[in-house]
This record gives sequence, C-alpha cells and structure tokens, in this order.
Amino acid sequence: MLSNLKRRGMRSLLLFPSSLLLRPSTFSSAADSAVSIPPPNILRRPLPLLPAPPFSGLKRGPASPIAASSPSSSFRRLSSSASSMADQDVSYLSQSEAAEVDEILMGPLGFSVDQLMELAGLSVATAIGEVYKSSEYSRILAICGPGNNGGDGLVAARHLHHFGYQPFICYPKRTPKTLYNGLVTQLESLSIPFLSINDLPQHLAENFDLIVDAMFGFSFNGQPRPPFDDLIQRLVSLRHDNYVSKRSPPIVSIDIPSGWHVEEGDITGEGLKPDMLVSLTAPKLCAKKFVGPYHFLGGRFVPPSISSKYKLCLPKYPGTSMCVRIGKPPSVDIASLRENYISPELLEDQVAPDPVDQFFKWFDEAVAAGLREPNAMTLSTSDREGKPSSRVVLLKGADKHGFVWYTNYESRKAHELSENPHASLLFYWNQLNRQVRVEGTVEKVSREESEQYFHSRPRGSQIGAIVSKQSTVVIGRHVLHDAYKELEERYADGTAIPLPEFWGGYRLKPTRFEFWQGQPSRLHDRLQYSLRIVDGNELWHIERLSP
Repeated sequence: MLSNLKRRGMRSLLLFPSSLLLRPSTFSSAADSAVSIPPPNILRRPLPLLPAPPFSGLKRGPASPIAASSPSSSFRRLSSSASSMADQDVSYLSQSEAAEVDEILMGPLGFSVDQLMELAGLSVATAIGEVYKSSEYSRILAICGPGNNGGDGLVAARHLHHFGYQPFICYPKRTPKTLYNGLVTQLESLSIPFLSINDLPQHLAENFDLIVDAMFGFSFNGQPRPPFDDLIQRLVSLRHDNYVSKRSPPIVSIDIPSGWHVEEGDITGEGLKPDMLVSLTAPKLCAKKFVGPYHFLGGRFVPPSISSKYKLCLPKYPGTSMCVRIGKPPSVDIASLRENYISPELLEDQVAPDPVDQFFKWFDEAVAAGLREPNAMTLSTSDREGKPSSRVVLLKGADKHGFVWYTNYESRKAHELSENPHASLLFYWNQLNRQVRVEGTVEKVSREESEQYFHSRPRGSQIGAIVSKQSTVVIGRHVLHDAYKELEERYADGTAIPLPEFWGGYRLKPTRFEFWQGQPSRLHDRLQYSLRIVDGNELWHIERLSP
C-alpha cells in the first residue's frame, strides 16, 4: 500500500501520537507549507506544541460574564462528573484525626511539611483548572493566612501562574520561617503581585474573577482575629452586594472554609459559603455541611497504612490527576454552557487556493498540538428517503482525489451509501477552535488498496474485522469473544489472515469544503470552497459565509 500511496501522492494517516516527528527545517513559521506526515519507521524530532492563545489582559470582555447566568426553567439541569462519589461513600476526619494523620505523615512515614504543602497546592490549582478555565477566570486573588493553609495557597498561586492564570496575593501576616520566605521569593521571581490590606480594591468583584480562601485550616480554633475577620466578612458580603448583578466571583476554599468550625461547619449560618471546596488528604467533618457545586479531594499521598488505620473510604484518582471530584455531582444549566472563543482571524488572503492543501495545513497543526486522534471525523450518510445517520470514523488516507476510510461493507453506513452515494465529513478540533466540513460523492476504493491497508493493521484488528458483523444484533459480548478466540487459534501459526469480501475502503471525492474558526462574540470565520466549472476546467471558488 505504501508504494501505491507514494505513487498517487496520498498521505498515510496511520497515526501513532508518541512517534509523530518533524524535520528541523519545518520549524520556520506557522505560515510555511504543510508538513508531510512521515511513515512510522522514519526517525524525526518530536512535533512542537502550538502555543496557547494569548490572554487579553486583566479585564474580561462583555461577552464572558464572571458568573454563570441563572438557571433557565425551560432547560433541564443535568448532573456532571461521572467519576464523583456520593457523600455517604466518602470518609470524613475529625479535627483530632486530621492532626494525627499529619503527625504520622511527617513522622514515621517520612514526609516533610514542604512536600505535603507542594502536593496540596498543586491539587488546589489542578481542581481550579478543572472547573474555572483561565480564559474566563484569569484574575485570581489568593488570600493567605499565616499557617500551613496559607502556604498551600501560596503554592497553588505559583502553579496557577504556570497554568496561565494571573494570580495576586494578599498575605497580611507573613510567617517568618525559611519555608514561607522561600515561597514568597518564588512568587516574587515570577512577578506575581503582593497586595497589602490597604492595596485591596474596594470592589473585589470588579477586579478579580475568582478568590482563593487560604486563610485557616483544620488546626484553627476560636474566632478569626484582625485582619482576617474583616477579610472573611468581605467575602461573605460579596454574595449580598452582587446578588442582583450576579457578578460575584466564585470562592474556592482550601480544606476548610475560613471561619467554619472544623467539625460542625458554619454554626451561625452567616459564614462563608464557597463555590468550591478542595479537601486535602480526606474531607473533614465540616465538609458534610458544604453545599456548593464543586467538592474536590486533593493531596494524592495517602498511603495504605493510613487508609487502613482510619478505615478511610476515598475515591480513586483518575489517571495522573492530582484531584478527584467527590460529593453530590453539581447540576449544570445547559443554557449557560458557553465558550467565548479567542482565535487568530481566518482571512481569505491567508488560506491556500486549494482546500486539500488548507486541510493538511490545519491537520498538521492539530497533530503538532498533540490532539488525541486528530484524524477522527464524523461521517454523515442518509438512505434513499433522506433519513440521516452519523458516526465517528477514522481518516486513513487523503490526497487530491479524496478522503479514505475503511469499514464493513454490510454495515448501516454501507447500505445507506449504496442507496445514496452522497456524504459529508466533519473534523472537530476543539482545542484549536476549528472545524472542517467536507461534502462530496462516495465510491469504494479498489480491492488492492483495501487488501494493502487490511494487512497493515495489527492482527488483532484483522481478526476483529472478520468477527464483527457490523450493525447486526448480537445476543451478548461472549459471542464476539468466542468467535475471536476461534479465529485467533486458527491463525496462531502466523499465516496471513485473508481480507473478507465484506470489508474494505471508501473514498469521498469532495465538491465542497468549509473551514470554521471560532471567534469572540460568535462572529466566527467561515470560509467555503465550492467546486465550479470555468472554461471547462474545475476550479475552487472561495467565499465567506455569515457565522
């Protein structure tokens, strides 16, 4: 197949993300010609990641309000976070138990306070990044107390800076210890501003998009003293002052909402009511009284000996994440879900005259950005009655002649293509705010092309293609496993697995392209290429469509 692809100029899209590599000469500029995708056996340097879009400054535009709009009665509210745990499934620690756990961690288990503080601060920053995106909540005020909780806030601010946020620090009672002095030095080296009490603006909601409450942790007892009593009251009053305008910045509390009783919570009912609580090690008893939408657990360092000793039931952290959502899943107002896209403009004089060349320019940038399966595309077909159906398939080849994918010739999409050979493809590259639509007619590729591609696949995938009678009803998964095992044993000697008659490729021959680039205030760029006949020649005509 490779020789056939080279002869026809087709680009192979058998992608292995960890080995996508690039010649040094292709680093000149983003405006250079598209980079060809190398076969896996050619060693090249890793592709660079595309830079994130720049921030537009300290102030957000009018199209991206600080707080979500109020729930709409005409839309159903959905619960999110399938990985979260219900309250009754999670263990809670008393104040004395939390202190004991810290003593064990920093005693026989060999942790140092700076290690735990680093892990805690990273967990808090990660949790914030999970919910509050830097494009909408860039200006963060971290109010830090004199103890370990304040140190967690300082560490979190450093990580938030590296995550692309713009943190500001209010640290009115600095702890004169080497550890804390070092954290301050680290932040100052990043030019992160420190604000005194007098420097804090009168109207916090107008100057900050999010506030981190890192004043007091689980070891605090009694009533907050100046200046923290006033700071807590200012955060409480944010809800009242901004109730009508809904412009109150969300508040994120670290481990304990400041001013709460560690075990009994907000006793008076008039205390701080954060939007997010990031519990550390394990939730404290007061977290049962937390009613905000986002409860996370951070501090991925609890060893089995502590879990066993205190009979802790804690959720599993997903993948490599430093935080996991717990508590009741928050409700989401569908109507309020929106992104205000920030992208470079897509202009007519900047795109390639040929849409296939423009596609590969964008495709190469999607690969370079490290997107997962950039060759995934939604294939839409319809039957003879015009009833549509869609599914995601993988692009496996493309050139001036069309876009190729492979499938079962007895599947639903295959039956629909036999009745109506018109289809459309949609590539959606979310992180780049881009879509590409391709429309055209569809035909089967040659048996030779299908044969060559089929035998380039892993043997397991070859067997799977034979076993699956795609789109037909199967009584259970065991039927597939049994058939797979039978074929696996039949070809265990390594003999070639024959290409089944019912399996092969399709090629969509494009007649229309659309390149979509998301822009602020929904004024998106849409450039359409349509095939026209001029003086007997096929030419691509470019025109802009209204968003």
